[in-house]
Amino acid sequence: MTPERLRAFCLDFNDAVEDFPFTPETSVFKVAGKLFALSALGARPLTVNLKCEPENAVRLRAEHPGRIVPGYHMNKRHWNTVQVTELPDRLVRELIEDSYDLVVAGLPRARRLRLDRG
Repeated sequence: MTPERLRAFCLDFNDAVEDFPFTPETSVFKVAGKLFALSALGARPLTVNLKCEPENAVRLRAEHPGRIVPGYHMNKRHWNTVQVTELPDRLVRELIEDSYDLVVAGLPRARRLRLDRG
């Protein structure tokens, strides 16, 4: 997956926006003001930090050693750093979608309903 495709995929979700609160090089993708993906799109190797259920995070790290690791500068229980170019695009897309869904699930019900309506 290229940086352009990663960015486009993250922005394709309902109400997703890109922000740069840390540095101009670090893209932060949010839904309803909450972070679901973070990536320095110009970095090599290309990585993205994604939210993950704790049990799933541990399993993914074991299945993909060195390619999925505890989230860099994040709560390591809930976040993974994923080496985008080292994994199949389909898996990367699923992990991004899971991260988005986890963040949306944590929003107040009224906000989730507004997102569902698009």
